Amino acid sequence: MDIELKKAFTEMQINKRETTKKIHMIDMKCDMVKTGKRKYQLTEKGTSSLADDTRVYQSVGRMFLLTDVQNMREDLKAKQDKCDKAIELLEKKKEFLEKSLKSQEDGLRELVQQRKEADQTAK
Repeated sequence: MDIELKKAFTEMQINKRETTKKIHMIDMKCDMVKTGKRKYQLTEKGTSSLADDTRVYQSVGRMFLLTDVQNMREDLKAKQDKCDKAIELLEKKKEFLEKSLKSQEDGLRELVQQRKEADQTAK
């Protein structure tokens, strides 16, 4: 095996490991965001039976604010929308990483095929 091909394989293995780690991290982040979104949906569902003029406490960091149900529902909707956007962004990043990994694998296959053809014509 020639040196250039060996170097390409080594780089491919390193890049594949790094990309696989990044994809795994994206999957974990996506799961966390989906869990948060589910929490917001359940909270919204739980408060749906309350009258609009009901006063409730909404958590803000380490404190609670007195607000009405309508404001809390609007905030929950905004948080759900934010989660949807974050999930969409993470999916795009994952798709990009998978495409780049696939293109690199294809490039390596093409290099190997060229080497084989060059060796066959040299014989």
